[in-house]
Amino acid sequence: MGPWWALWLILTLPQILESQISAMSQGFPQMTSFQSDQFQGEWFVLGLADNTFRREHRALLNFFTTLFELKEKSQFQVTNSMTRGKHCNTWSYTLIPATKPGQFTRDNRGSGPGADRENIQVIETDYITFALVLSLRQTSSQNITRVSLLGRNWRLSHKTIDKFICLTRTQNLTKDNFLFPDLSDWLPDPQVC
Repeated sequence: MGPWWALWLILTLPQILESQISAMSQGFPQMTSFQSDQFQGEWFVLGLADNTFRREHRALLNFFTTLFELKEKSQFQVTNSMTRGKHCNTWSYTLIPATKPGQFTRDNRGSGPGADRENIQVIETDYITFALVLSLRQTSSQNITRVSLLGRNWRLSHKTIDKFICLTRTQNLTKDNFLFPDLSDWLPDPQVC
């Protein structure tokens, strides 16, 4: 691949992925504005659907929180925390705002050369109860599509859960691709995370 081809790929890939997210969220109205200051804070991950998930992965998802901290230039520092027994695993990354409201690109600068590009779009949120988030990541071998159902607390209306299921269906995801956290062993302990 010559240098012109590589330059063309670098310049057009973001637009291709962005248009794929827009096409993939069909049936949901496009956000006309996004209030970063209202979106920041702690969210509970209440459901995930991903085209790489299978039934056998269901036992892997435990209690899971995501903290969105608003930084300079409207970027979010995202910190995830998941309990594993008495331990807490955490991982972080930065989301850089894109041109459309509620759309971000995951910063992979620390991941080394050739890191996968990931576009993330907040499809719908009321900021105080729920958020539906769509992620599209292109790897060298496949497209990975993920839908996240976030809540400010553990209780959501059936209407919100129906929206989550509807969004997953627009992504050609099936019930076999769903993961919901297992809360049976979780006891609130502020010392854990």
